[in-house]
Parts: sequence; C-alpha cells; structure tokens
Amino acid sequence: MGMHVNDRCINCDRAVGGPEQKFCPNCGQPTPVHRIDWHFLGHELEHSVLHMDRGILYSLKQLMLRPGTLLRDYIEGRRGNQVKPLLLITMMAAAVLLLNRLVTGGGMIDAGASDVMLGGQALPADLVPLMAAYHAVSAWVDAHFAAFTLMLLPIEALVFWGVFHRYSRLNYPEWLVIITLLTVQTFVIWLVLMLLHRWLPLAHALAGVLGMIYGAASLVQFFQDCSAWSTIWRAVIGFLIFSAFSMVAVLVATLVVMRVG
Repeated sequence: MGMHVNDRCINCDRAVGGPEQKFCPNCGQPTPVHRIDWHFLGHELEHSVLHMDRGILYSLKQLMLRPGTLLRDYIEGRRGNQVKPLLLITMMAAAVLLLNRLVTGGGMIDAGASDVMLGGQALPADLVPLMAAYHAVSAWVDAHFAAFTLMLLPIEALVFWGVFHRYSRLNYPEWLVIITLLTVQTFVIWLVLMLLHRWLPLAHALAGVLGMIYGAASLVQFFQDCSAWSTIWRAVIGFLIFSAFSMVAVLVATLVVMRVG
C-alpha cells in the first residue's frame, strides 16, 4: 500500500497549505494524514487516553479530584480537553461489567447479595419462582448493562431537574450531562470497591451509597455560590427518589418475568 498524498485533503480533495496546516479548512479533516502503523497507534493511545492534559485519564482525574470545576467547565462551554460524557460512561460501564465478571462472578444487580441475605440457608420453596425471575432480570441487565445504564440516565436527570428546578437555571439537557458525569463517578468508586470484593461482599451496594455521597459533594462544589445545606438536601432527595424508582422497576420486571414464566 502506498503512502497517503498530503497536498490535498483526502476527504474533500481541497488543496491544503502544507504540513503546518493541521486541519482542512473546508471539512475539518486532520491533515496531513498519517498511515496507520505502530507509531500512529502509540500516538493515538497517548493523546486520547494517557495524555495528562486531555483525554480519558485527565477527565477521570478531574471528575474525582475537582468534580465541581469539571462540571462547571463543561456546562459553561470549556470542553476542549474533556472526553465526551456519553463515550466516557459507555467505556466505564464496560469496564465495570468486565471487572465484575472477573472478580465477583455475580450479576450487576445481584453480585451475591441474595446469598448474603439468606446466610447460606436454603431458599424457601415458595420463593424459588421469585428468585428465579430475579436472576433472569439480573442476567438481562448483565447482557445489556451499558444500554441499561443509558436508559436510566434520562429518568435520573428528570428527577434532578425537578428537584432543583427552582434552585438553578439549568435546563434538562444540562442535567442530563451532569447526571452522566456523576454516574461515571459512581462507576469509578465501584471499580475500586470491586477489588475489595473478598472483604466487602456487598461492595456494589456500598459503591451506590458512596456514589451518592460523592455526587452530593460534587454538586456542592458545582453550586459554589449557593447554600451547601440547600444543595445537599436536594441532592439526597434526588438520589433517594431515583433509587426508589430503580428498585421498583427491578421488582416490577421480576414480577412480570415470574408471571410470564
């Protein structure tokens, strides 16, 4: 295969000004075009993942260490160095699912919780169909975890938009971005706690609680000019409403599966 010709844009065929011109002024295609080789792949890895002032690790570091600043920057338009929230949450959902399978071997919404609650005792006969349906729902979530996460985000954003409606001027799409980033925070905590699964059988539940606490603290930083207490109680109400909705949704899905089965 021959090398790419770099005197014209390979995308729209417009003449480019030389190697110092980084992008085509007509369509935005990067110029010059480099052949995909090991050097190219290493460069892409460094700049998209490992680069300290942009990329995935940078976004995660900012989200965990300076969450209020990151949220404010993204909402106000300073997004040049940040990974898109949708890409970030999709990648983190995949990482959580993979590590959960490797470390715990359980389901994303089960993760051995039923075994802990039963204390190793046999399941009563009348609860067998219910538990079978619950495990079926858990298996579906495992198979579609990223999609399941994305399905819940609009609902959680709607809850927070309603709770904070008279407190801030944020619109619903802005809350959707904020909730997406706060969910990524929870996934980071989840990843860390999963490594301690041997000593924390209910690490999933603990990650949810810590995620709520961290999320509330992040919103306090974000609404830095507002009363911290007012932000905290609204955040707690938002998380509790959404948690109740999630549990009810799982219960309803379990009952439907049991009835159909």
